Amino acid sequence: MRPYNKMVHPRSWRAFMEYCNGIVGDMCVHMLDAVRWQLDLGWPKSVSSTGGIYVDKASKANITDTQGATFEFDDLNVVWEHRSWGPPADPTTHPWGFTLYGDKGTLKASVQGYEFIPNNGPKITKTWKDFPGYKEEDERFAEDRTEKDIEIHVAPAVRRHMQNLLENIASRGRPVADIEQGYTSTASCIVANMAMKLGRTLRYDPKTHKIIDDSEATKLLKRPYRAPWKHPMA
Repeated sequence: MRPYNKMVHPRSWRAFMEYCNGIVGDMCVHMLDAVRWQLDLGWPKSVSSTGGIYVDKASKANITDTQGATFEFDDLNVVWEHRSWGPPADPTTHPWGFTLYGDKGTLKASVQGYEFIPNNGPKITKTWKDFPGYKEEDERFAEDRTEKDIEIHVAPAVRRHMQNLLENIASRGRPVADIEQGYTSTASCIVANMAMKLGRTLRYDPKTHKIIDDSEATKLLKRPYRAPWKHPMA
């Protein structure tokens, strides 16, 4: 059991692997999910990852401060990289985002906006404040300006997702971000952390819920529970 320290509450529990899945499980999952959605990707064929605590070795936190992961799909590899030290690699966009390299140009996107750089033609840059409806959101929901610690740029999207969910509950349809897609992205990131820990490439089978030909890795899919609690699949 990890001794309690005041860093854990209310938000810094994300710095401890006992309570989270590190930055890969915190931020990579969102960017991988967005890339999978944009490119209509399913499950990765394999996942590999390397990283560790390379800089702040005296920190109480035990999540990686440097990590890269490769998600191999049929026609391309999706690569994630993070470091929690130094300035952002591209300060003109945003620290957390994804980049799609296409045959007609490059798209950089984050929760703050996007930047499209065509192979021929002027660059197009927009922030979330440039989109229709922003002023209306700001005027209709005063709590967006007063709620403590709110991520203001996220609020409109959260409301749209909630609206979409309620509409699909009524119609028995599938929401834009359904639970199956969330499972795919989340499990893929968990496997990335396991691949880093074990030092080898892993292949996850979503039908059997096992790592293919790797019993040691499969055991890591279930974290040990402290008595008297038991894992629901134990």
